[in-house]
Amino acid sequence: MLTINNKTILLVEDNDDDIILTKRAFEKKLKNHVYTLSVVKNGKDAIQYLEKEPLPYLILLDLNLPYIDGFKVLEYIRSHKHTKLIPVIILTSSKERKDIQRVYSLGANSYIQKPVDAKKFYDLADLIHDYWININQNPILNSN
Repeated sequence: MLTINNKTILLVEDNDDDIILTKRAFEKKLKNHVYTLSVVKNGKDAIQYLEKEPLPYLILLDLNLPYIDGFKVLEYIRSHKHTKLIPVIILTSSKERKDIQRVYSLGANSYIQKPVDAKKFYDLADLIHDYWININQNPILNSN
């Protein structure tokens, strides 16, 4: 049986400013629910993170990453039995139609373009938290 840390969200992001903004945006919500935001800065480290247990409850994945891009990380996640059910939200600056279609064809659960405005990003973090943590039934926790 897999070990899932239902208190960890994995952020795969290489931009330091976006990491800081994401941490601040989620900080208040996650603190009240004892969640932690783990961060890796490239696709290679993301895959290494996902090869160990406990696995995260949710993944926020950027597409433009060093070493291994987000598309390849998503392919890895969906092609391995131990990670294929983890919900993956693509959180990226791209709004290219081909990127959107590609990640959905690879099995992403959601595609969100990062807002450039901090207030809008905080609002987005609230929506992600409310839906993916409070409302959505996580298939990993319900698959055993």
